[in-house]
Amino acid sequence: MLLPRDVWLIAAGTLSSIAALLHLGVIAGGPAWYRFFGAGERMARLAEQGSLEPTLITLGIALVLGIWAAYAFAAAGLLPRLPLMRTALVVISAVYLLRGLALVPLLVLKPEAATTFAWWSSLIVLGYGVAYAVGTWLAWPRLSVVAA
Repeated sequence: MLLPRDVWLIAAGTLSSIAALLHLGVIAGGPAWYRFFGAGERMARLAEQGSLEPTLITLGIALVLGIWAAYAFAAAGLLPRLPLMRTALVVISAVYLLRGLALVPLLVLKPEAATTFAWWSSLIVLGYGVAYAVGTWLAWPRLSVVAA
């Protein structure tokens, strides 16, 4: 049964799904998309040269994001229970939150690298982390090893 608290996990899963699809779009969009979405000049040049490296890396990221979405949806009760639910959700929350907060040391150590893209991507990913963390916290009791 879906509860209002599940909204956080559904939002988290939706955000990760969108990010996964966006990564697939970057592959289809080619070098210009790699540049626009901040993958770096090296990745864009490799894509221009027809290298498989950018495609494989981006596919790997999309796969991970898809798995993370599945964990959020499973925790919300939309998919069957997955292994290590609590552990996975805590790790996913931490990765997103740490990536979002990575802007802070960047501002201190190398402020010139804090581009508009760095600001926006950090804020967006921080939002993902908050959705996962709040959703995990609210669902914690029913995510125990013994299915509720």
